[in-house]
Amino acid sequence: MDAMPVTSAAEETLDPSDWADVQHLSHRIVDDAVAYLRDVRERPVWQEMPGDVRDFFTASLPQSPTPLAEIYGDIVDKVMPYPMGNIHPRFWSWYMGSSNFTGALGDFLAAIQGSNLGGGNHAAALMDSQVVDWCKQMMGMPASASGTLVSGGSMANIIGLTVARNSKAGIDVREHGVGAIERPLRFYGSDQIHSCHRKAMETLGLGNKALRRIATAASLRIDIGALRAAIAEDRAAGFKPACIIGNAGTVNTGAIDDLQALARLAHEEDLWFHVDGCIGALIAIAPENAHRVAGLEWADSIALDPHKWLHAPFEAGCALVRDAAAHRKTFAVTPEYLESTPRGLASGQWLHDYGLQTSRGFKALKVWMALREHGVEKFGRLIDQNIAQGHYLSGLIEAEPALELTAPTSINIVCFRYRAGGLDGEGSKALNTEIMLRLQEEGIAAISDTTVQGRHCLRVAINNHRTRREDLDLLVAETVRLGNEIAAA
Repeated sequence: MDAMPVTSAAEETLDPSDWADVQHLSHRIVDDAVAYLRDVRERPVWQEMPGDVRDFFTASLPQSPTPLAEIYGDIVDKVMPYPMGNIHPRFWSWYMGSSNFTGALGDFLAAIQGSNLGGGNHAAALMDSQVVDWCKQMMGMPASASGTLVSGGSMANIIGLTVARNSKAGIDVREHGVGAIERPLRFYGSDQIHSCHRKAMETLGLGNKALRRIATAASLRIDIGALRAAIAEDRAAGFKPACIIGNAGTVNTGAIDDLQALARLAHEEDLWFHVDGCIGALIAIAPENAHRVAGLEWADSIALDPHKWLHAPFEAGCALVRDAAAHRKTFAVTPEYLESTPRGLASGQWLHDYGLQTSRGFKALKVWMALREHGVEKFGRLIDQNIAQGHYLSGLIEAEPALELTAPTSINIVCFRYRAGGLDGEGSKALNTEIMLRLQEEGIAAISDTTVQGRHCLRVAINNHRTRREDLDLLVAETVRLGNEIAAA
């Protein structure tokens, strides 16, 4: 057989040919990043992209090189001026954290180090486990519990509910599948539960009907009596009640279920108790408001989001499970190419045994750095600050004749509407939606809208360490101004 020809082409790399040029540009990027955050208040919260910017993102796949400085110039012109806006002090749409500069540095350093957090014997894996341990401490979970960092709340809830399904199925679901479960499982949550739980039921092969939505009272907390009756009804009908999902803050209004009562009921009925804490679990570290989530520490599993009230840059979620053995049993697979060794790189813990991803990013560093820099007590005070701001805004709305609250303010989410001069239903919805859109388009504030107990309303979620009370004063004044203008048109 003829020998393979030896090529004379030079071997290539993605490293720069001139590190000095890259270093100079990198210093400029960091300087620009500092200014970007320092001056965030001076920019619009959000602005629409002009046509030429939109067209820029339709360019075809690049075939040849472009100088890095030119690429950065495009980012400065076409990306940085048009953010979603959640780092701005007047961004209150949906429910998002506002990031922090130290966390951004953490993301940069994590990418530079480049570790895969599937596991193994290296520093990043130890830090990942340490951050999970810190989350357990914040939630009051025992040291023997386990957990995993994930992309966000939806995945954290799926992790917890998967362990719940497997633990309560009565069979080996991993081996035989959900079709072999003798009695169909039932999960329970309030009618205010987040949509990710429907996705979880579908993903777990149980179907949307496996999740019973229980009515809420005027407080928008789950009705414990109605829940108890539903469990009894399902048992009598041949179903197997498996799990209660408690809300440590609903997405619509921030209502917090009676977690202690839910924990007791789950214990009495031998059900798994999962807490969706993606809105408010971290209230547990807030000195003035921690009492609101009493009972959280009794959960069998908890979902929480460090990218919300720990303000980690997106994305960073966490799932915690009290029974570490059940957690690992739900996900662990050990193929021959991932066997542990007594020493060396493969002698560490395989973190992928606790979730769905084998390849995992180094999410822990940005959380670890910010907690080290500020300390957990400051994050707790910032949570108290946001809750106080929510009630301050509620007071402003109650004092303004043109506005009205549409749901009770529990924590930091405020639902209200402009009184539409006698309009109701679709007329009120159209007017208030227009107010919301003009607030966004004029760069004043970003708020969202929702429907609570059949009433459309505007929604302000103050999950932002940059917000000041004067920002809320401005929101009320501008909402009234725009409402008056639209109503008069």
